[in-house]
Amino acid sequence: MTVDELATHREVFQQPGVWREAAALLADRRDEVDAFLAPLLARPDLRIVLTGAGTSAFAGEVLAPALTRALRRRVDAVATTDIVSNPREVFAEQVPTLLVSFARSGDSPESVAATQLATTCLESVHQLVITCNADGRLAREHDESATSFVLLMPPATNDRGFAMTSSFTSMLLTAWLALAPGQDADLADRLAVGAEQVLSRADDVAKLTAGGYDRVVYLGSGPLGGLARESALKLLELTAGEVVSYYDTALGFRHGPKAVLRAGTLAVVYLSNDAYTRQYDLDIAAELRTAIGAENVLVVSAGESPDAWQLDGLAGVDDAALALPFVVIAQLLALRFSLRLGRTPDNPFPDGEVNRVVEGVTIHPLPR
Repeated sequence: MTVDELATHREVFQQPGVWREAAALLADRRDEVDAFLAPLLARPDLRIVLTGAGTSAFAGEVLAPALTRALRRRVDAVATTDIVSNPREVFAEQVPTLLVSFARSGDSPESVAATQLATTCLESVHQLVITCNADGRLAREHDESATSFVLLMPPATNDRGFAMTSSFTSMLLTAWLALAPGQDADLADRLAVGAEQVLSRADDVAKLTAGGYDRVVYLGSGPLGGLARESALKLLELTAGEVVSYYDTALGFRHGPKAVLRAGTLAVVYLSNDAYTRQYDLDIAAELRTAIGAENVLVVSAGESPDAWQLDGLAGVDDAALALPFVVIAQLLALRFSLRLGRTPDNPFPDGEVNRVVEGVTIHPLPR
């Protein structure tokens, strides 16, 4: 099988097209979405909780700080795995809550259990389900609920490959467009053009994997901190842990985690579009160039920056949206590292140690 025949390769490269499709699907349902969300967002005491497991949880980590700023209200990212294991802590406050669930398949045990526990623990809860699988249990259970709204992604985003790629980015884009006010009508297209710039340089990304690296560090600030975490997971998944990956924030990295640096380390720094935050990203990039050599530091930017990989046409875009074209670089790195190591990216765990849809989880009843 050639690289072009891999589902993971196809799903990475289809992203510009499915982002445009996802934005069009949301536009077609805009009146319905607004009718559901507007009364909730009008409540000053509304708490928004963004949830999912694994990569789906990291969509929430990217969005939460950006939505807090855009909506000027409390927005928390809490993984379904934390909700299921500690529901009384997560839902300790009896405040009106909008639970936004991200799920590729919607069939993982925690996805459904988290929504049920929210209903059990809270007196007032509405649920926005964003999923790639119309036949998944999560979509089916919430489709007819008067307090829920289900947003389906384009069918192609229900990735067949092991790792979430187009599913992650399409759900993230849809949530941002649905919840963040005042977004430009052409935002999805601008992001798609940015991703096309990345994909046109896929061979340049592949060359990085020939550098003898056995560990990769991803750093980002604010919403791009969540992106760094997702980037590290992609590499860990597709290389089955053979390449060590690490993530942190630009400022947090110096406080101990910098010890991960050694010969054979590639560092990727995502530069924020926020002028203030960007200063800290540039500081750590300069420090890394001194520590491990400029040739081992990849800086990614949407604005002019010396010695950075610059994506054009994205100036002024919020960091949460900027995460979409930026993550394509991490996806390509993970794919190419996997192939170079002789792994099968579509199924990096042939013995089933880790599964596409998590298995082996027992959902225990919550005592009254």
